[in-house]
Amino acid sequence: MSPLTSRLGVESPRVVGIDACKKGWIGVTSDLRGYFGTNIIEVIAVILDEGDLDVVAIDIPIGLPVTGSRQADTRARKLVGGRASSVFSTPVRAALGASSHAEATAISVQSTGKGISQQAYALRKKIMEVDSWARTASQHVIEVHPEVCFAVMNGEVLRHPKSSWAGSEQRRRILAKSGFCIPSHLGAAGELAAPDDVLDAAAAAWTAARFAQGIAVSHPATPESFGDGHKAAIWV
Repeated sequence: MSPLTSRLGVESPRVVGIDACKKGWIGVTSDLRGYFGTNIIEVIAVILDEGDLDVVAIDIPIGLPVTGSRQADTRARKLVGGRASSVFSTPVRAALGASSHAEATAISVQSTGKGISQQAYALRKKIMEVDSWARTASQHVIEVHPEVCFAVMNGEVLRHPKSSWAGSEQRRRILAKSGFCIPSHLGAAGELAAPDDVLDAAAAAWTAARFAQGIAVSHPATPESFGDGHKAAIWV
């Protein structure tokens, strides 16, 4: 049976988990195939060439605040406990249009009272890429955070960072117990993405499967709306 075959033996919909990597995007589908693309549309197109796709779970903020912070980020930090630093604050929309980190920081401080991290600013193009694509996607598109996924899969927060050998091996074991035994060969996805990118994409696929089965939980329970057409929540 595939990882998404239900206990009743009924095949579940095909889903994908997607994570950003340095050279583009990596996807891991529920049939344990890896996909790589320089942009999100390219990844989805290649996956669709091989069959239908029902749910896309992606590790990127979806739903950008105008002022203040998102409940989703606050809830995610509580769920991962000691790994709270892995959840960066989603920038306000105006900051992502800034031409420099200094300008983005000034806008963020004015709108939220806080600056914007270098990590968040560096992801601005990918955030806006997904922001635009998700509006017209024919699939269900949900936001996930891999550390939250792994904490729920494991039943407790993970102790080791994902970039460490111990952290990588622990995440592989957790995924395997959950039905996601990542193959050694993933084609271009395995050649161009870092190990933690692959593991994060697989964790996202696990949540996509839960969403397809109707058992995923959103944080907050009622997704926020910032008037941009998206419902902001992190699913697990």
